[in-house]
Amino acid sequence: MEKINFAIFVSGNGSNCENLIKYFATSERYRCTLVVSNKPEAYALTRAKNLGVATAVTPKADLNNEAVMMPLLQQYDIRFIVLAGFLPLVPNFLIDAYPRRIVNIHPALLPKYGGKGMWGHHVHEAVKAAGETETGMTVHYVTPVCDSGEMIAQYKVALSPTDTAEDIAEKEHQLEMKYFPKVVEQVLNQTFG
Repeated sequence: MEKINFAIFVSGNGSNCENLIKYFATSERYRCTLVVSNKPEAYALTRAKNLGVATAVTPKADLNNEAVMMPLLQQYDIRFIVLAGFLPLVPNFLIDAYPRRIVNIHPALLPKYGGKGMWGHHVHEAVKAAGETETGMTVHYVTPVCDSGEMIAQYKVALSPTDTAEDIAEKEHQLEMKYFPKVVEQVLNQTFG
């Protein structure tokens, strides 16, 4: 059975990144062979290195340069890309090269609280300010328009009026830890049969 290599793109702490790497470490079919970050200080890079996964830093100029990104991804035989807290917009050449093979996790129930500027604590603060009674996570395909791709899965969690933005973030994060690797595996199975 052929191995399918995937990359994880990250910008920050990398708890989802580490969770994915560990989840697929025992898979006979899929493995994360590369972690890419637009930020050299992203702790996700340390997590990846500690788990024996290659890393690359691609600042904006590199990320948007097809002559840099495509050879990098080809070097590691990347067939699929998972965005796990990756903030920059993915350039169109990557979306074209990986049709329906790039997925993103968003820390809210899209289409609510998506789009430009809606990431991390900004999302949870907006959910709190709106007095929402539930929040959750969305996994979706990546398209050229931020947070607008076809939804793959959503998971919800109830909120109480006393929840702070930090409480909301923690509840939503628990959903990510539980469900994100399973959703990625499901999409990989559908994509690669």
